[in-house]
Amino acid sequence: MPLITVYTSSARLGPEQSATLLKRLSSALASELGKPEAYVMTCLLPETRMTFAATTEPACYAAIKNVGTLTPETTQRLSTTLCRLLSEGTGVPQNRIYLEFTSVEPHLFGYDGGTFAD
Repeated sequence: MPLITVYTSSARLGPEQSATLLKRLSSALASELGKPEAYVMTCLLPETRMTFAATTEPACYAAIKNVGTLTPETTQRLSTTLCRLLSEGTGVPQNRIYLEFTSVEPHLFGYDGGTFAD
């Protein structure tokens, strides 16, 4: 159940660019985490009011959740891949992108009337 929620102040994302970015993020998460893409969810909130380093220049924040363990090696690979994809898709420089990784216990994430512990 990988989930990525992306907040960005970038205004350059039209419907086609948004769809392309979300699909690329979905594929990358499934591949890097070894999970079926059928369980990956991607969310994009463009034109979010944000500051980074005390400026309103374009910035991006992405929260990544995964049922199961995220090892340091996995988060490093994901950081490299996701920062590149987010920068390419939004135009935000990689040094203005924060990623937050969270491992979630299976019983704490619901799906289809149950949890991933079922």
